[in-house]
Amino acid sequence: MFESAEIGNSLSRSAYDREMPRLRTRLIELQTQLIERHRTEVLIVVGGVVGSGRSETAHLIGELFDPRHVEVVPDLPPNDEEACRPPMWRYWRQLPAKGRIGVFFYGWYAGPVGDRIGKRSDIAHFDARLEGIKRFEEMVVEEGALIVKFWFHLSRKAQRRRLEELEADPETAWRVTKEDWAQAKSYRRIRNVAERMVRETSTGAAPWFVIEGEDKNYREIAVARTLVDEISRAIAAQDDARAHQRRRRREAQEHRFTPPPLATLGSTDVLSALDLTQTLSAAEYKEALPYWQGRLAKLSREKKMRRRGVVVAFEGYDAAGKGGAIRRVSEALDTRCYRIVPIAAPTDEERAHPYLWRFWRHIPSRGRMVMFDRSWYGRVLVERVDNLLSEVDWRRAYAEINEFEQELVENGLIIVKFFLVVSPEEQLRRFRAREKVPFKRYKITPDDWHNREKRPDYDAAVIEMIQRTSSELAPWTLVEAESKQFARIKVLRTLVESIEAALR
Repeated sequence: MFESAEIGNSLSRSAYDREMPRLRTRLIELQTQLIERHRTEVLIVVGGVVGSGRSETAHLIGELFDPRHVEVVPDLPPNDEEACRPPMWRYWRQLPAKGRIGVFFYGWYAGPVGDRIGKRSDIAHFDARLEGIKRFEEMVVEEGALIVKFWFHLSRKAQRRRLEELEADPETAWRVTKEDWAQAKSYRRIRNVAERMVRETSTGAAPWFVIEGEDKNYREIAVARTLVDEISRAIAAQDDARAHQRRRRREAQEHRFTPPPLATLGSTDVLSALDLTQTLSAAEYKEALPYWQGRLAKLSREKKMRRRGVVVAFEGYDAAGKGGAIRRVSEALDTRCYRIVPIAAPTDEERAHPYLWRFWRHIPSRGRMVMFDRSWYGRVLVERVDNLLSEVDWRRAYAEINEFEQELVENGLIIVKFFLVVSPEEQLRRFRAREKVPFKRYKITPDDWHNREKRPDYDAAVIEMIQRTSSELAPWTLVEAESKQFARIKVLRTLVESIEAALR
């Protein structure tokens, strides 16, 4: 695969001087379009063998654009905060907003490639991590990003010659380290690992561009031309997609969206099968509440919990009692060990990133718990029901959410998901009761009445959500919430039992 980057390509200085000003002008024009449109972020990944010019080219990329809208992310070992979370957490946080450009030294490839070269992972584990990266890149691209990946290559002889030349020049000798020479000795292994990485992760969504790095003029022109071509293509594709979305939106307005029928063999589903008559007496509740809160408090202080984080997602119908259930959980915990994240309509900053970005940034470190009051499932609930995105987008979200949760669990987090259910009659009673109490009126909004009118659509969305995203790693717990006392105890008991099972 790398043979085509070992043939000695070069470019004269005169040809470089003629071509580069034109390319720089065009890149500034394209960057201006990116900023004005605010619809596409550009992720540039830079990697390569030692001596191939990767660092110089990353610096060049910063100069080709207006640096105020470019951020270079160095390849540094994870700090203490990053090491306590899943590996991809740091990269999700570093994603540029729409209209901006991020330049990543190796980026999300650094860990898998470094571990494989250092023989800290076997080939099966390496391939599995590459497959996860492909899914991450595909999702980010589906959300509107452009990913351009450069691998700078040298033949073994060219690499040694390059290092010797740099070391012989007093002005550049500092750039050659013992680690560089050590990597040069491992050239064949590094080449094989890199070749497998490029082959397995070069996709239509995020291709690799292998560039010969021996001649500086050739390398820089090749990079600039590629960036012009790829950004131009991305802008044109965004225009086509926007026109398509407008057509779909008009069709949705003319023909009201109806959720497709679910594949069932009878009239019973996960919602209708619930027994909403379940309740607890005041005496039973008074006895059960301190018992389960005490078990949760004790569990949160166990030594094993220091190595695990907990993510709790609360979903449910309006007025189902999510807030009350969350309060009963938080009462049992040290305030330093948990955080409650309320999810409302996305802010401008959140809309400028892929939708999972707003949730990744709140993923807890080891030993801590985060409770989401509403969660990433809004993608397949409210956004689906209210036609805030296309059917293609909410349908692909099921797989993206499953991948997201799987990644969290595989990296040591415990996920517990609750959906609280009340009947339409009980919901209406609670709405009216809230309207009568001054300090509770803020809980009733026009959105609540709007959602109530669309209850059948929400029911269909909830049923499909449960079917597609309840897994062994992250199962859903449906909570019969007609009785607030019963619901609170079920939430506490399920949370305790889920954490205990994960710690065994």
